[in-house]
Amino acid sequence: MKRLSLADCFDPDGERFGIPTYPWRYAPDDLATRRQLRTRGLRPGGQDIAAQILRPRRRREPLTAYLYRVDLARPVRPMTPARWAALAKANAARRRCPECDRDAGYVIPTSLGACVTCAFPEEQRVA
Repeated sequence: MKRLSLADCFDPDGERFGIPTYPWRYAPDDLATRRQLRTRGLRPGGQDIAAQILRPRRRREPLTAYLYRVDLARPVRPMTPARWAALAKANAARRRCPECDRDAGYVIPTSLGACVTCAFPEEQRVA
């Protein structure tokens, strides 16, 4: 793969990449990423991707961030009591150990699949 430079990432007409493309930190002000929209209290609201940002990296593919039009973005939907309850229930399930069925007091890492006490029982006996 050919390494991209900042100049290679500048394609505002979309001829090279199919959609308008800008280098990192050079996008127009009327476009924003999902995170930038969220900080403004907005969401893409079903609109298509308007452009992309490419950030070249050494020996790896460039980082890509998709941009959306700010004028077409919609306000974030408010959290309802039912959504808060569902979120609390999901977070509680992430804290429950499937081995010992106790609340671990922290989110159980997916790499372990169980609380630390159940994942490393021999180390717990020594301590």
